[in-house]
Amino acid sequence: MTEVTDDNTVENNPSEEIQDTDTETVEETGESAEAVIESGDTEAGDQPSGSDDAASTDDDSTRSAAAKTEAEPEPEEGTYEIPEDLDERVEAALLTSPQTMNANRVGTALGGLPSKLIIESIERLNEVYADSGRSFRIEQVAGGWRIMTLPEYGDVLAGISKQKSTEAKLRPPQLETLAIVAYKQPVTRVDVEMIRGVACGEVLRSLMERHLVKVVGRADEIGRPMLYGTTKKFLEIFGLNSTKDLPDVEEIGID
Repeated sequence: MTEVTDDNTVENNPSEEIQDTDTETVEETGESAEAVIESGDTEAGDQPSGSDDAASTDDDSTRSAAAKTEAEPEPEEGTYEIPEDLDERVEAALLTSPQTMNANRVGTALGGLPSKLIIESIERLNEVYADSGRSFRIEQVAGGWRIMTLPEYGDVLAGISKQKSTEAKLRPPQLETLAIVAYKQPVTRVDVEMIRGVACGEVLRSLMERHLVKVVGRADEIGRPMLYGTTKKFLEIFGLNSTKDLPDVEEIGID
């Protein structure tokens, strides 16, 4: 189950890569990217922890968010009233939300209902969608729930996406760099550059500006270089619940 984006594959197009011709330029570019990173050019929820421990990936973030949700106290039975149109209300909440919503958040929006009721409602809604041949389902993405189109109707979304501004598209160098970060995370800038064969400081910075990549910590080596990983927005855009749902690296061609 995936959301369709303008670019579905990672292309290797050297002609469009950023031209960094000497070592000095590479270092200056990398330092520039790291300066932007350290100055706080990330989402509030995607800031580095500042810890010297090994960096966690988005899988850890998703599990942490889920654990936090489970730890929150559920409403006691008898303190809430279950509406007769609960399923319709859950559906409306998911349709109107601009981002994924976990069961606890949906329950809170509907007057303080427990997560169990919300999940049961989602299961009933998916049964209705399947029985009636709907083109969408409610899927778990990035630790929350979202209404998503079935893969077989991806061409419809692709046609619509072509009408969007080309400014919103990721260029081949960005897609290639993003793929390397996604599969190799946590990864340093130097490691990314060794795989791509060109300087990647500016490309990494552009991906951070789009909130697709973030700093997740520092490597335990000389110089303590920054480690990069993907964000929750990356999971949402590519329709993934965690980075474990990424296709096998053999299919992408990354060693």
